[in-house]
Amino acid sequence: MNKHSILFIGLYTHKEFHEIAYLEDHRGTQPVHYGRIPSAKAAVKKLVRQFESKYPHATLHFVYEAGPCGYWIYRLITSLGHCCYVVAPSLIPKKPSERVKTDKRHAIKLVKLLKSEDLTPIYVPEPEDEAVRDLSRARETAMKDLKDAKYQLKALLLRNSINYSGTANWSLKHLRWLTELILPHPAQQIVLQEYIQTINERMDRLKRLDNELEYQVRNWRYYPVVKAIQAMRGIRLLVAAGVIAELGDLTRFDHPRKLMSYVGLVPSEHSSGGKRHLGAITKCGNGRARRLLVEGAHSYRYQAAVTTELQKRQEGLPKQIVDMAWLAQLRLCRRYQRLVHRGKHYNVVVTAIAREMIAYIWAIARETVLSPVNPKLRIARVPA
Repeated sequence: MNKHSILFIGLYTHKEFHEIAYLEDHRGTQPVHYGRIPSAKAAVKKLVRQFESKYPHATLHFVYEAGPCGYWIYRLITSLGHCCYVVAPSLIPKKPSERVKTDKRHAIKLVKLLKSEDLTPIYVPEPEDEAVRDLSRARETAMKDLKDAKYQLKALLLRNSINYSGTANWSLKHLRWLTELILPHPAQQIVLQEYIQTINERMDRLKRLDNELEYQVRNWRYYPVVKAIQAMRGIRLLVAAGVIAELGDLTRFDHPRKLMSYVGLVPSEHSSGGKRHLGAITKCGNGRARRLLVEGAHSYRYQAAVTTELQKRQEGLPKQIVDMAWLAQLRLCRRYQRLVHRGKHYNVVVTAIAREMIAYIWAIARETVLSPVNPKLRIARVPA
């Protein structure tokens, strides 16, 4: 091989093994099936060394699909000084006639597409960023489990025609009322007590995760961005931390429309000739970030105002970011009322507001200066 040639290597990853294929960067060359290797870190290192010794003057480019195995392969290969690309399975081109799928064929397909530049690599977060994202997602899972337990208890009471006469559900008064209930059958009483105990345990679990998330975010390298975007209405700590944990570095987008498309908040389009048809939003990309943005967009149905809580969140922020958040609130509140008066559906209005919210978040993130991080103090890039 020439001194400046490239060797493309595709990995089809599994829990227990990886299927390998490679392709030289020459016109007319065909991909070669290397074989199957174990999924252990030592086996991947050995594979890299073999290609380095066999093609000493070539640049190695690895590629594999994103999946449940995570990003440890990417971090291992890049730590050895080689290029590695992680691609989303939904973005891999597929012919309608492809009806046979095997691990060998898929590895060969990956190297072919990588050589022809038909693959779009995804953004790989840093290990500490992924850790905060895992914590944020664990908190969301705990909230969902708590809601499910509450629904089950309320369904039990509804089947027995028991209604709470108070106003605030799940308050201390409501929980005391639940402990005083006597159901018709002893078996049902046991079910009631188990539901109450489950709710109490999951409430404690949610409180622990909330405290830990707040602590970890304050020590996170993206905390200045998390704090800055809280200057906007409808974005508190949990929403801000969740959006930044899911999207990562927002400055990698050179235009806010690309970020809107990334989170799937742009309308789908099917146009041909002189006709243009816009449909529902694409819902591609990160669904959790999109849900958090829509959740925060509901607050713009009220008139623009700086509440005491919002003022506390803006304390200590630069005047430029506070002014930008106020302009965003003025525009989004007016746009919300304008769309409602035009007869737009409530969900359409909220989605439109969420789409513009992410643009202002992008602008604030670009104005926020992040302090440099010492690589030696970061979490190890390669797992032990």
